[in-house]
Amino acid sequence: MDLNRVKKIDRLVSVRNVLISVADKSGLEDFINGLVSLCPDIRFYSTGGTYKAIEKILAEDAKNRLIAVSDYTGQPEMQGGLVKTLDFKIYMGLLSETYNPAHQDDLKRTGSVIFDMVVVNLYPFEETVSDENASLEDGRTHIDIGGPCMLRASAKNFLRVASVSSISQYKKVLSDIEKNNGALSYEMRLELAGETFKRTAGYDAAISDFLIKKASSFEESPYSEDV
Repeated sequence: MDLNRVKKIDRLVSVRNVLISVADKSGLEDFINGLVSLCPDIRFYSTGGTYKAIEKILAEDAKNRLIAVSDYTGQPEMQGGLVKTLDFKIYMGLLSETYNPAHQDDLKRTGSVIFDMVVVNLYPFEETVSDENASLEDGRTHIDIGGPCMLRASAKNFLRVASVSSISQYKKVLSDIEKNNGALSYEMRLELAGETFKRTAGYDAAISDFLIKKASSFEESPYSEDV
């Protein structure tokens, strides 16, 4: 298999298209308003509760800046929000490389948007299972799939995408954008990528520990079976 070896990138990447889905909406209003102030052409792509929160923050400006992911992909969300962002057009926009002509042709062919930033904080799995009475089903339903996928894809492509995985990063991201006149630096993108993989590794470890503990402690499955 031939691997893509990148030899050229942009040190500064202007922030125009942001893919955002956050379980914890703390600090979201200040972050969104800060991005709008610093990046005049910015647009947000979002889903579910995050979409509604941003719509409220942007008010009248939402019609110009906010796009539902389902409208962009042409695919409605799966019941319960199980599948929202796992779509080819989303990952074309996350993983494509700026100076790869084949990637640029693919973007044009599919009408895919190039995402410059991903903002995701994950379902509160660790918090949920910290309760010693948390059931297997409590834990299972709080396992985030789309969030880690978006974070990992954006972090891998730190060449041109910023991967924002924590509310605690909002201030330094805004500071970097302000310093660089609406763009994010290579140094910041690389730092965020490292922090993202640390976050997703910890998240996966917590899930693994929980499932292994549950597997060793129950005598009978908590689920009924259709035989």
